[in-house]
Amino acid sequence: MLQISVLYFQKNGVTNGSLYKKTFIEHFEQAPMYVAVLTFVGFGVGTIFGYLRDFMRAWGLEKRNVAQEREQQKDFVPLYQDFENFYTRNLYMRIRDNWNRPICSVPGPQFDLMERVTDDYNWTFRFTGRTIKNVINMGSYNYLGFAETDPNALKTVTKELQKYGTGICSTRQEMGTLDKHVELENLVAKFLGVEDAMVFGMGFATNSMNIPALVGKGCLILSDELNHTSLVLGARLSGATIRIFKHNNMQSLEKLLRDAIIYGQPRSRRAWRKIIILVEGIYRYVHFKRLSVLYRF
Repeated sequence: MLQISVLYFQKNGVTNGSLYKKTFIEHFEQAPMYVAVLTFVGFGVGTIFGYLRDFMRAWGLEKRNVAQEREQQKDFVPLYQDFENFYTRNLYMRIRDNWNRPICSVPGPQFDLMERVTDDYNWTFRFTGRTIKNVINMGSYNYLGFAETDPNALKTVTKELQKYGTGICSTRQEMGTLDKHVELENLVAKFLGVEDAMVFGMGFATNSMNIPALVGKGCLILSDELNHTSLVLGARLSGATIRIFKHNNMQSLEKLLRDAIIYGQPRSRRAWRKIIILVEGIYRYVHFKRLSVLYRF
């Protein structure tokens, strides 16, 4: 697994770097209204049938396939809350065959799946012995290809392991900074066209622990509404004021930023000590890890 977070700073605004001279104009297709309506209607219908099936299970009209408390344990604190498992029992089970699919090859751009079928509506599965070949991989952490069997890549990995070992065994602040760290940070800063960059090897801790070190009381955080939990947690731990803008919507962000600069802090109207915009490089629609990027103004 590889998870990298990058923090980079630019005093005079944000630039796309020297490699890109043209302005990026992104367009995101909006789902038609009827799609949104039918989606919510389908969810509502599934919920209604879920309550009906729970009623039938309670009266013994339908078999219970999930864990439940024994009669001898009714006086103890319950281990299973029926309502908390409602989604798993009645909605997730309908599409469970799409998740947790076992593979039988290396997790490259394509891999092989073990075919499985169910005889009890996705409560249990059995393997057929057949293999589904060349399925597109949309959710692997194998960014650098280390899990594959390319001879050239394995030679490079072996050479670097012999030189640097398998781990640093120290923090970056103490004795954990290698020449490769410095080289990577310089390369990232050059690519982004900014003054400097810091590269971290772990995303969640980077976001949740470093954001409180950058901002605090009297600061403002403008956060994308679809930011990862690590960014949300770090923002809350910082004690800074948090305002949310619509996902990838520059007009919404610009309005919040303009109001923050013009009006300042509530009541006192003093200027914010810092204003930080929190966005992600890759949002985890299909469980992709991301580059967490902080722009400082």
